[in-house]
Order: sequence, then C-alpha cells, then structure tokens
Amino acid sequence: MASPAAGAAGPPALPGVFASHWMATSPATSYPPLTSGAGAEVDVAVIGGGVAGLSAAWELSRAGCSVAVLEAGRIAAGVTGFTTAKLTALHTLVYAGLRRTRGPEGARLYARSQQEAVERVVEVAGLLGVDCELERRPAFTYVTDPAGVAAVREEANAAEQAGLPASYVRETGLPFPVAGAVRVEDQAQFHPRRYLLALAEDLVARGGAVYELTRVTGLDEGTPCRLTTENGAELVARDVVVATHYPVFDRALLFTRLSPRRELVVAGPLAADRDPGGMYITQENDTRSVRTAPGPDGRRLLIVTGEHFTPGTADVTERFGRLADWAGAHFPGLEITHRWATQDNDSTDTVPLVGPFHAGSRHTYVATGFGGWGMSGGVMAGRLLADLITGLRPAWADLYDPRRVGSALREAPAFLRHQATVAQHFVGDRLRVPHVESPEEVAPGTGAVVRMGGRACAVHRAADGTVRRLSARCTHLGCLVAFNDAEQAWECPCHGSRFAVDGSVLQGPAVRPLEAWDAGEG
Repeated sequence: MASPAAGAAGPPALPGVFASHWMATSPATSYPPLTSGAGAEVDVAVIGGGVAGLSAAWELSRAGCSVAVLEAGRIAAGVTGFTTAKLTALHTLVYAGLRRTRGPEGARLYARSQQEAVERVVEVAGLLGVDCELERRPAFTYVTDPAGVAAVREEANAAEQAGLPASYVRETGLPFPVAGAVRVEDQAQFHPRRYLLALAEDLVARGGAVYELTRVTGLDEGTPCRLTTENGAELVARDVVVATHYPVFDRALLFTRLSPRRELVVAGPLAADRDPGGMYITQENDTRSVRTAPGPDGRRLLIVTGEHFTPGTADVTERFGRLADWAGAHFPGLEITHRWATQDNDSTDTVPLVGPFHAGSRHTYVATGFGGWGMSGGVMAGRLLADLITGLRPAWADLYDPRRVGSALREAPAFLRHQATVAQHFVGDRLRVPHVESPEEVAPGTGAVVRMGGRACAVHRAADGTVRRLSARCTHLGCLVAFNDAEQAWECPCHGSRFAVDGSVLQGPAVRPLEAWDAGEG
C-alpha cells in the first residue's frame, strides 16, 4: 500500500497568478436570476451570455425585438472572459482551404463577413462610447521553418483574392526572424469584457433583460418555444438562440461535428518600446500566438497563447511551463504575472455553424464551432442570427448554415477522426488501468480517476487533506473525465464538458453536475 497522501508532493508551482487579465480589469456583474413569473414572454430568448449571445441579443434589441439573455454563470465570464481577444479576419491558414473546398466565392464571403464583424465592433464601441482599449493593428500568420513558406505564400494569395488587404512578407515586428508570413492590414484588438458589458448595459436600458445564474435545462420547440431552468423557472419566446459555446441540447447531433480544444495563456508587462506592433500566430509548436494590450505604468502587457490540446488529455502544468519558457526565451526578461486558459470548438469542415439549429427548426437557432476565432466569429454570428430572425438573409447565410449542403463530403475525414477519438476515450478509458490504485495515493491539491469496486471514481484531495469522491462519468454522454492539475478541474476529453472539484458544471455541453459517488455508475 502506498504511503499516506499527506506526505505526497502536490502539483509544482507555476509562474504568475491564475487569473484572466480581462476578468481582473473589468467590474463584476450581478444581474438577477430568472425566477418563476419573471419576464414571462419575450420575442427572442438567447441562451448564453458570451460574445455570440450578447452580440445577437444587442442586435435584436436594436432591431426592435424584446430580448432576454439567460446565462448559467456570469455574462462574459466563461469562454469569452478567458480569450486572447484578437479581432481579425485572418484565421491562421483558412483561406487557401476555403478556396479549395468552397471556391473563390465561398472564401470571399467568409472574408467579407469576418471583416465586417471587425468593423462592427469599431462602430459599436464608438456608438456606445465604451473604453474597450480598441486598437488597430495588423495581423500576421507566420512560420519560422522554411518548409512552411509555401503554405503562407498560398494563404497570402488566397486571402488577397478573397478581398482582404493581405500580402506575403518576410519582415515583422517580432524580436526573432521568421521564414515568411501573411500580413493583413486594418485588423483590431480590444478588451472583450468591457465591450460586452457595455452591450449588456445598453440592452437593459432599451428594455431587454439579462438573467445570470440561470442554467437552461429544457427547450420545447413549440409555437411559441418554452424554456425551463434548473430551478424550475420558465420563459416563453417566439424564437430561441442557443449560443452556449458548445450546444447544451443534443437534438441536432452537433456534438458529432465539433472537436473541443484548449489553449493556455501566459502574460506579463513589457516595455512599450519592445511591443511587436501587431497580432501574430503560428501553428508551429502546438500553436504560438502573440499580442499586447495596454499595461501598467505606460508599459504593454504581452499575451502569449499556445499548447493546443484536447481537454482532459494532457499534463497542463507541464504545458504551462513550456509556454512560459517559450515566452521568456523570445522576450528575454519577461516576468509572467498572469496565466489562464481558453477553450473552443473546431467544426469538422473548419467553418462555424451558425443558423437554424437543425433541419426541422423553425424558431430555434445556434452559433458554435468558431475554431479559436470567436471574437470576429461571435460578432458575425450575432449579426447573422439577428438578420435571420428579423426576416433578412445575408449573402453568407448558406456558408455558415449548420444544414449546409455538401458538408458531409467535406467533413468526412475530420468527422471520422473525431468519432474515432471519442470512441477511443469512451471505451479505452474504461479499460485502461489507472496509475492511481486507491484514494490514499491522491496527493493534496490533485485529483485522479480511481477504480473502486469495478467502477470509475473521480477522487480529489484538497490542500488541507479533505477528500471528495464523485462519479467519473461525464453527465453529457458518459465518457470518463480526467483531472486538470493546473486549473483544478475535471474535464471530459470527448466533448469538452468541465466540472469543478465539487462536481458543479463549469462549461457545457453538460448541464448536470457530476454525481455523488454513492449514486455513480462506472
């Protein structure tokens, strides 16, 4: 038998505090929850208070609709509150692929819709007079390996052909050489939470409603639609938008077309004269993304993102260390003050899913699958959904339509890979022998899945030695969760649901907490 956990080592220390810069530099919100009888009926109910949901709600309110936003936690405090907030139509190497799969016109529509989203943020920030640190910057996709030059040359050509102010360059503002890069002018970066809180305030001032701490658990797609929440409250709406990052209802089977991924972020102050003067990303080294934001004492805050991985499948502490080391090596003397993590979903054909929820939908809509580009994608989605609900149809509606024709052929390879990965976790994780054989082996400040009586138990030991046991089965579709040591959370590798150590839901698609161990099934 292993020695008592009290004597075991916990997770290693990491640089900086675990806190999103956007959350730390904006006010908290305290909108009320939906209660029985409150706001009984509206034109449109929006489920989810992130960038897509709040953008859709605000656009609909401006179009004259009565709107209610229902958020399970606090608005702009989930995925949107932990983004890197690059507002750009340059999405790594998307345009060359779109030109091949959707043709030149498809690529042009994608570029136009995304660039118009960038301009919409600029316009609305000015209209509302919000100080959201909006800065115009060029965006770059770069490579340091000469073997990648052909791809970025092709992307520069495809992006320019799609209508963006794009060019191929070999010089950037980065403090290290690159082999080649795509440069797109007139892009932007901003403080997403300040911007979205201003949208919410204006929405409420115009008669709309925002309900926080209101988790929607039921959707009746009747005429009208009816929403129910975990506390038993109901809301009736003519139309419903599901903008919960990952759809919380499975009737459209969109979980088969979405692959969750996480990336880590480290940040620290940088002298203003060392600012690289743009937004940068490379797919090398499991992704490296660089931008800055206004920092303290006239300095800039360097924000570095990377270490692309699937939830619940990686040593997150080690990955944070690698990212911090990379930042320090490329920006010598950098002191990491903050770290956080992002999460997004990739659609199997690379294009977001925005439009009618499923083939039979008449009054329900969805926005998901932004592939790491949720700022421009979410604003685009908000405008697109508002147009569809109010009877308009933008030229790019078919491009993003979740029911799009021809998608099956384009998605086939990625769809099969995703399903194979899910099956591997669903079956393989149950057969795999755990590294930890008993709860006594779980060190303070860590968690592990332990086999107990032939069942999978999620065991967490707090720093004070207190042990909590939960079922290790994700309440979405039953995959086994794994522990994220750096963020102290249980994560599902199949569809990305995340749970706190007490089992409560941090991120969907799960809407129910992990079950107490005595009620669990392995």
